[in-house]
Amino acid sequence: QVQLQESGPGLVKPSQTLSLTCTVSGGSITTNSYYWSWIRQPPGKGLEWMGAIASSGSTHYSPSLKSRTSISRDTSKNHFTLQLSSVTPEDTAVYYCARSRGVGDSYDYWGQGTQVTVSS
Repeated sequence: QVQLQESGPGLVKPSQTLSLTCTVSGGSITTNSYYWSWIRQPPGKGLEWMGAIASSGSTHYSPSLKSRTSISRDTSKNHFTLQLSSVTPEDTAVYYCARSRGVGDSYDYWGQGTQVTVSS
């Protein structure tokens, strides 16, 4: 059973960089043909895919967020990290990590989500 757990600060100030980590257990993030994504849901809005890192280490980003988003991984800790720069209150959302077989494919495992609020 694969489990994903998001962690990071719940409050970030405007213009700062939001940094979240997704720790994976029950499976390796380097196992072939999986994509590990970050997805967010602002209050009252739908889910927004932000980007993903593949088992190969290649990264893929939403065009609308690409200039502010970076996803990396630490294979020794079996976790991957999201960094979102220059945040504004519009970046307030519940942030999820999830696994899929491809970009745009359905997700078979999700983290529980973590609330991040951008406020001074």
